[in-house]
Formats: sequence, C-alpha cells, structure tokens
Amino acid sequence: MVAQQGAVVIVGAGQAGGWVALTVRSLQPDRPIILIGDEDHPPYERPPLSKDVLAGKASPESTYLKPLSHYAEAGIDLRLKSRVTAITPDAKTVTLASGETLPYEQLVLATGMQPRSLPLPGADHPRVRTLRCMEDLAPIRKFLSPGHKIVCIGAGFIGLEIAAVAARSGCAVTVLETAPVALGRVVAPEVSAAIVQRHKKQGVDFRFGVAVQAIEDNAGAALVKLADGETLAADLVIVGIGGQTNCHLAREAGIACDNGIMVDAEGRTSAPAVYAAGDVCRQYSLALGRTIRLESWQNAQNQAVAVGKHIAGAPEPYADLPWFWTDQYDDNFQIVGAPERWDRVIWRGSPDDDKFTAIYLLDGRIVAGNTLNNARDIRPLREMILARAEVDIGLLQDTQTSLIKIQKLQAAQ
Repeated sequence: MVAQQGAVVIVGAGQAGGWVALTVRSLQPDRPIILIGDEDHPPYERPPLSKDVLAGKASPESTYLKPLSHYAEAGIDLRLKSRVTAITPDAKTVTLASGETLPYEQLVLATGMQPRSLPLPGADHPRVRTLRCMEDLAPIRKFLSPGHKIVCIGAGFIGLEIAAVAARSGCAVTVLETAPVALGRVVAPEVSAAIVQRHKKQGVDFRFGVAVQAIEDNAGAALVKLADGETLAADLVIVGIGGQTNCHLAREAGIACDNGIMVDAEGRTSAPAVYAAGDVCRQYSLALGRTIRLESWQNAQNQAVAVGKHIAGAPEPYADLPWFWTDQYDDNFQIVGAPERWDRVIWRGSPDDDKFTAIYLLDGRIVAGNTLNNARDIRPLREMILARAEVDIGLLQDTQTSLIKIQKLQAAQ
C-alpha cells in the first residue's frame, strides 16, 4: 500500500503559481494541492493587462489560465483573497493571515513582484498610478480618452505599452526617462531609437535624461515637477520604473535571497522541500551559464512547469533561452537572448522599416536578436544562439538568404 503524499502548497496564485498547480495535478491526479493568492481572481497572465485588456480589445477573463470552476473540478484547493504571513521550514508549515496553519510536503513560492514606487514628494497623489494587477485597470482606463494628458515615468515595456494605448485613445502623451534611451537594459541604443521613432510618429513626446523632483496637486489633477524647473500638467501619471521582488516571506524564513529568491537549476531554494518560480526567483540558467532573474511570460510559465514536474517526480532540465515580447500600436517587437555585452549589431532591414531584425554578436557568435514584425526569425536566432558557433557575417548581411536557411547551414557544419 502506497502512503498518501502530503500537500503541495503554493504561495502566489499568479501565472507561475497557477502553472505549478496545473502541472502537478496533470501528473499526480490525487495529490493534495493548495494554491493561495491575495487577489480575487484565479491565476491569470499579466502581459495583456497593459495591451489589449487596457485598450478594451480583450476582457479580463480572457487572461485566465483556466476558468475559476476548473480548480474545484480538478481538486485544487484555490484560496483567493488569502495571505500567507509566515513560513516555518523546520515544521514544514505556512501560516495564513486568518491564523490557520497549513502543513506541506513541498512548498512553492511564486510571490512575484510589486511595482517600484517613486521615492519623492507627491508620489501618493491619487492621479499617480501603476499597472500590475486587475484592480489597477479601472483608475487608468477612466482617463484614456481624447483631451486627457498622460505622463509616463519610465520608458521600459510597461511605460511604452501604456503610452501606445493612451496615444491611440487620443491622449496627449509624454514619456519621461532618466536614462538616455528607452528600453536601455534590454536592447542596443540603435534599436531603442527605432522603437522611439515609431512612438513619435503617433505623437508621443519623449524627454530623456530628466529627473522628476516632485508631484504636486493641480486642482485635483497632477503637476509633475522636473529637476530642471519645467512642470508638466497631467490628468494621469503612470509610474513604470521597474519592480521589487516579494521576497520578505522567504527572507524572514531564512531562505537565501539576492535580487530574488535564489534557486538552483531545478528551482529548489536553500530550504529543504521549498521551491520558487516566476518573477520572484533568481535561477542558474543552463542556457546562459549564469544566474539571472527574468520578468517574462515565457519564464513564468515554463519555469513553473519545470518546477511542477520536479515536484511530481518527472524532472526535466529547464534550459530555455530568455524570450520577451511586446505589442505597441500595430507592432510586435520580440527579444531573444539576454547578453551581458555585445560588440556588433547586424541589421536585416532598416531601423526605419516596418519590419526588421537586429542581430547581436560577440566575437563572431550570435548572442541575442530583436525582431520588429518579423517573428519568424526568432526560432532560427534561438537555435544559433544556443549553438554558440561562429557565423558567416556575409550570410547574415544577405537578406536574400533567410535566417532559417542560414541556421540550417550552420547546423550542418
């Protein structure tokens, strides 16, 4: 007779937490699974919130991994609007805000992130908003109509995506960024310039190298004060300056954290029987050969699936290459790879084109790629990055030869 397995408790009912639960259930039909989330929604994907859902092209429910009813039908104990206040690894228990204590055999921390707030006077003004969860949508949507002035602080993915939706809604949009370029952490300056130019064609105003000094009230609206003395009136201020990992539970439980919860290649933390997945964790990447923390749809899903398989006794190496995407206006922009440096960028197409591919090289090897409306190039780029072989520069520059053909030629060598 096989002994009944103990519960898998998952803290965080976002995309990563949801995929851990669904994966374990698919492999272990009778295993007790408890999925705990502080929102009033079943697990959902966050990327559409700043794109089609914000624009009204898709319903919030379309982001759900599964309908709410699926979890009860699958025997997953989904605890919504619940919060874990403490983890006790020695006793293998978690404590809820209600006072209830839950034992676990394996614990998964999928606690995600929270938006970073502005550390300056006026950051708590009611017209200052961030976008991370469903409840953030309504206060932003009410100002997405012609005549409203929107100021986006931060020219990362969130800032640019919301700027695109706002501009398409008829708003006057200004993007402020302390760095000299947009998307500076993830793309080359020349690629950034191409993306910014597409926003400018839609009427978006950019200010680079500026610092916000304070936000003041302006008859109920906001007044953004810059360090150089300029002021910008705004009906709505969007803050998109990155996020902070929700590591406090892990840290208080003595679990190793360093810019995220530290996990090995299998997703295990420094505490026995405790795993982590998604935006909150920093993992050793088999594809990159270094530790990295990723904030992406792909990682939240695939890393969580790998953790779920490991817990259920069917481990598979998680060796995905980082992949990111964003939709802005009618454009789809994708990034594959996460290089720390490169020494050359080769263009297939022009930065001014409606379709291009930019290929990043280091010592003659491809380390990353960007595509604009040219998604078919992502797969061959991925394969060539993973191959780590020197490439024929002349062939890469020959746009008459597809990247798929170049990748096959390289693989045959």
